[in-house]
Amino acid sequence: MMAVSVEDAKAYLRIEGGDEDALIGRLIAAAGGYCEQFIGQVAVARDLTETVAATGDWRRLKAAPVRAITAVQGLPPAGMPFALPVASYAIDIDPAGDGWVRIDRAAGVSRAIVSVQAGIAADAAGLPEPLAQGMLRLVAHLYAHRDAADGEGPPAAVAALWRPWRRMRLR
Repeated sequence: MMAVSVEDAKAYLRIEGGDEDALIGRLIAAAGGYCEQFIGQVAVARDLTETVAATGDWRRLKAAPVRAITAVQGLPPAGMPFALPVASYAIDIDPAGDGWVRIDRAAGVSRAIVSVQAGIAADAAGLPEPLAQGMLRLVAHLYAHRDAADGEGPPAAVAALWRPWRRMRLR
């Protein structure tokens, strides 16, 4: 996920030339991952898979917000995954963007692989500005303090930008 471009980060950092492009790219990836971990959501839409138990109960998927549930495959104890018949499962996406799946026990599998597309924005250009700006500021912080000991959480300005997007769950 590249929610912030290397060019934007270099402009923000006032860096010319391409000597540190690889480092900046890694810092962008780290900032994007940290943002998603902090807000508890996928920032830019991408395809993900999740393995769930086939218990007959509704299971909430971990990825959020879910844009689409694209496939459900049975996962036998031995062998390759296979497409489950539509009658063997039910899917739902609630108004909060939580994806739900229920795998019928009679489907003959103990687990299933659920493929989803999840993300707040369809692409980096559609990412809400506070999230993108927070990532950019975190890249600058990581760049400036790359030799320092790890701190506790993002800088206060970054946390303030991301906090309205934070989604926490009780397990």
